[in-house]
Amino acid sequence: MGQRFDSGHRGVDAVAPGPVGGETFRHVIGHFASGVAVVTGRDDAGVPVGVTASAVASVSLEPPMLLVCLNSRLYTCDVLAETGHFGVNILASGQDALARRFAYDPGDRFAGLRILPGRLGSPLLDAALARLDCRVVSTAEGGTHRVFFAEVVQAAAGEGAPLTYYRGRFGAFEESAGRRASRGA
Repeated sequence: MGQRFDSGHRGVDAVAPGPVGGETFRHVIGHFASGVAVVTGRDDAGVPVGVTASAVASVSLEPPMLLVCLNSRLYTCDVLAETGHFGVNILASGQDALARRFAYDPGDRFAGLRILPGRLGSPLLDAALARLDCRVVSTAEGGTHRVFFAEVVQAAAGEGAPLTYYRGRFGAFEESAGRRASRGA
């Protein structure tokens, strides 16, 4: 017999019948915690653009690839499709103000930030926990969003914990008690 894990939470009583609406889906998928990144690029005039994204995932190690999902109505989405490359800046715990700036601020989102040039020219945020410069390999449409599949051509990471997003809120990663105990911490 396999080991049984008890998380201490109350499980799902039943699956709702019928079609799943947008609000129901948002509520349910919000229970899936994710990291937070700022996806960046440069438009034809060389102006940096960027948007906060939590729909970022690794796809492959050989070659190193990831995917990013962005709302198709966003200018940043258009820029990435036109230029064929972008940066992914993984935010650190405590950088929720930076995440909000790139999610909501209509002004110059890059004001006061130190920008590093990626190998492909993508603007990378010096303050990010980790940075990747990516070349678009293909795209796909999915409902209101465009999915960018990209090969990672440059990557670097610092030390620290990531910013997380769960049920509409930013937070911090906390190692489980079981993991701490197994390390003897």
